Amino acid sequence: MAEESESGQEKTEDPTPKKLDDAKKKGQVPRSKDLNSMAIMVIGSASLLTLGSYMIGSISMMIEKGLRLSRTEIFDTKSLLSRMEVTVFDALIGISPFLFVMTVVALFTPMALGGWSFSADSMAFKASRVNPISGFKRMFGTKGLMELVKALLKLVCVSSIAVIFLWANKYEFLGLSALPLGAALHQGAWLIGMCFLVVSSSLILIVAIDVPFQLWDHSKNLKMTLQEVRDEMKDTEGKPEVKSKVRQMQQEMAQRRMMDAVPDADVIITNPTHYAIALKYHHESMTAPIVVAMGKDLIAFRIREIAQENEVEIFQAPPLARALYAQSELKKEIPGELFFAVAQVLAFVFQLRTARQQGLVMPKRPNSYMSPEEEV
Repeated sequence: MAEESESGQEKTEDPTPKKLDDAKKKGQVPRSKDLNSMAIMVIGSASLLTLGSYMIGSISMMIEKGLRLSRTEIFDTKSLLSRMEVTVFDALIGISPFLFVMTVVALFTPMALGGWSFSADSMAFKASRVNPISGFKRMFGTKGLMELVKALLKLVCVSSIAVIFLWANKYEFLGLSALPLGAALHQGAWLIGMCFLVVSSSLILIVAIDVPFQLWDHSKNLKMTLQEVRDEMKDTEGKPEVKSKVRQMQQEMAQRRMMDAVPDADVIITNPTHYAIALKYHHESMTAPIVVAMGKDLIAFRIREIAQENEVEIFQAPPLARALYAQSELKKEIPGELFFAVAQVLAFVFQLRTARQQGLVMPKRPNSYMSPEEEV
């Protein structure tokens, strides 16, 4: 059943990106302790098996050097301190590869689930953390029940895998007594390391259950009511920078749609460089020519460029271009007082198109496009 907010509304909506971002800033990200433990144990045991020989060799040399002290060195305090420094340095060199691997695993494994997050809010004191009632709710809630199930599953899983491994390798363990001391120590260390690796690998099953649960629980805790989603949208859209971005996107979309209509235009009337107006006319479906694209400067240049790419006729008529730009509206018919001038241009364009298709004599360009009273 969906949870209810303080207002009584059910939290049925998935968290918005803003809600998730705010939660991350507060340190509320999905985390799995079992994922961290599994990675450290599995990679740690694998590293011990891989680097064990090197580490044991380094530590053996360190012990051997430390025990080789002359009588003079034993009674020389400065010499003993110097030898101690060398011994500690050798020890660090011997275990440094293992320490490096463990440090990388401990730092980067949590980032695999929820990413990197640091928040002072999550470290601040909260009374609910020491409140007994809240503690009981956590113990007997869904998360507490899940933790109990995981603990029991860990016990059963780890114990079963350990028993199976020991039983399968019982003869190897019993045979250690028949080996020389050095070989027995080496073989025993290898068996213990393999046992640790196999037992640690059993935690993968726990992680496969815990990680999806943590993601589901995190999303459930951040669920929102429908009213909260609406309020957030109002707050977000009310910001000046958001409104400006929305207007910019709308203008870009409108401009792209306008440019898509240029190839279908019948003629582009230009200033010739400052203005460009694309007109389309079909005598059967239109009562008057329609402006499908218009603009000045850079937009006009782009309109002419697209027209040239699509072989749309470009007609230079500065007075008419200025008048159309000043008096016309996009996607609407041209003003009535410009019908005569535009009709002359369209008649010439249609005659020109027919002449080219049929190989006829090219028509003569009209000398006048606007009467003096039509000019603006």
